[in-house]
Amino acid sequence: MVKNVVPLLPGEKLVDDSIKDITYFCPYSRPMTGKLYITNFKIYFVEATKSDQSVPFIINLPLCTVSRVVKVGQANSGPRQNVAKNPYGIEITCKNLRNLRFGFVLKQENQQRRAIFDKLQEMCFPSSHKMPVFAFFYKEEFDEEASGWSLYKAHTEYTRLGLPVEGWRFTKANSKYELCETYPNLLAVPSAASDDDLAKVAQHRSSNRIPALSWIHPESNATITRSSQPLVGMANKRSREDERYLHLILEANPHAHKLLIYDARPQTNAVANLTRGGGYEFSDAYTTSDLVFCNIHNIHVMRESLRKLQEVCYGQNQNEKHFLANLEQTAWLHHIKLILAAATRIADRVESGKSSVLVHCSDGWDRTSQLTSLAMIMLDSYYRTLEGFMVLVEKEWLSFGHKFAQRIGHGDKTHTDSERSPVFVQFIDCVWQIYRQFRTAFEFNEKFLILILDNLYSCLFGTFLHNCERERKEVKRKTKSLWSLVMANREEYLNALYVSAYQHHVILPIAAARHLELWTAHYTRWNPASKCQEAIDERHKELLTIRDMMMKKVEELELELAAKKLSVPSSPDGGANLTPGSVV
Repeated sequence: MVKNVVPLLPGEKLVDDSIKDITYFCPYSRPMTGKLYITNFKIYFVEATKSDQSVPFIINLPLCTVSRVVKVGQANSGPRQNVAKNPYGIEITCKNLRNLRFGFVLKQENQQRRAIFDKLQEMCFPSSHKMPVFAFFYKEEFDEEASGWSLYKAHTEYTRLGLPVEGWRFTKANSKYELCETYPNLLAVPSAASDDDLAKVAQHRSSNRIPALSWIHPESNATITRSSQPLVGMANKRSREDERYLHLILEANPHAHKLLIYDARPQTNAVANLTRGGGYEFSDAYTTSDLVFCNIHNIHVMRESLRKLQEVCYGQNQNEKHFLANLEQTAWLHHIKLILAAATRIADRVESGKSSVLVHCSDGWDRTSQLTSLAMIMLDSYYRTLEGFMVLVEKEWLSFGHKFAQRIGHGDKTHTDSERSPVFVQFIDCVWQIYRQFRTAFEFNEKFLILILDNLYSCLFGTFLHNCERERKEVKRKTKSLWSLVMANREEYLNALYVSAYQHHVILPIAAARHLELWTAHYTRWNPASKCQEAIDERHKELLTIRDMMMKKVEELELELAAKKLSVPSSPDGGANLTPGSVV
């Protein structure tokens, strides 16, 4: 009977008896009493309703989406009217900005609260208890043709970009992850640089992350390469091999006279890194390069900005009158603007200036991934297709070692971990901002972007587990890929307004503040006041159906017209036979 109440995924099972007479304190409506179920994947709350009432209110929350669980309220909370303000129960804070409060109104169950708290601490944070996340138990079967793990192959993608080409070659120097353990095993590097040269360059780059090719222009051979910061330090150390290597990147582009280096950091941060052994490319050492600082702040600033955004969207003291002022104080859209502005500059220099570009931040796995992938979306229409975007995420984020496990904290109870930061969330937000300005240029829709972020946290799939390609080898054998779900339900994630005429077009968004918006469909979706009056998903499906009907009608008319042309007999001189009375 319980299985009929709680929908279970393949491999999912209940881990405890249901908790009855528990109350969900919704901040937007009345308290709701019902039953709470805990499985090995989710928290599931069902409102208790009478048989003649409407569909019950349901909460379906993946366990690993939870960031923190705390006990709230006192055993004797005083007058009845104070119960709703300070309910005796538990509060659940989520990584997707959602907050949930459950309590006991009918009677204050101290033992029951403790049991729920202990169970949630165990199930929401499996990594902290040396347990695997649910992705390793998920048993959904997808067609082999829709296997997401086989979607991205580095050699295939480099071949699509035109490699091998003059000036660039493949190297297997990292085939066993000995050159750089956080890089992919296949890299594209300047042809004139030997594998021995790569090893020497790696010694002068933070975490051995050498400059490697991300994208090459099909006509000008202008390139986007990525790396980490050089290890200059206070002693102003130099590496002749590193300096020569950057010059080889420049020489591979016959149209450029200077290699443009985009350092994602503010200049003050880059200078501060000198004291920790890092730094940036000094002009007297890298004479054929120009350095540009992009002023994008570090992971700690971004984490605090997201915390403030959560307060604005779901805080206890929400004030519609001051919403925009409060939103501005979070600086969230300001950070989005800086990221977009830098990526747009990079794309413009590559396309219009035919310049080759090197992008890095400190370690080359956070802001660097944001800038390279966004610039590639602007430059290459393939990455604006459903398949191409999945390939982009696999290439620039997963294979090049964005630290998803540390930035998201999968299954980890240390919610105050300073390594956590919404770097990938900002990237998806930037994609949505570009999508808003060029809605017909993207094959995928907003639902697809939200699906990615939901499963960034859920641990239902193995796609975003661990920190780099090397660590993910075992995961691919034992878990499912998010892209398998996407390909199996492709129609769900298509943009009805997509126009294929945008293929091979470069799009450069406007990064001014007046052209940016808060992504309410994602950040404030738990607030019923922010929901659209019309279901966007259903409207998209209707538009796709109408589009398919119209395309089919066009094909029929074209066939009918072709048949009519064939049925008209031709005269020996090549013209159509005219009947008496015909006018020429």
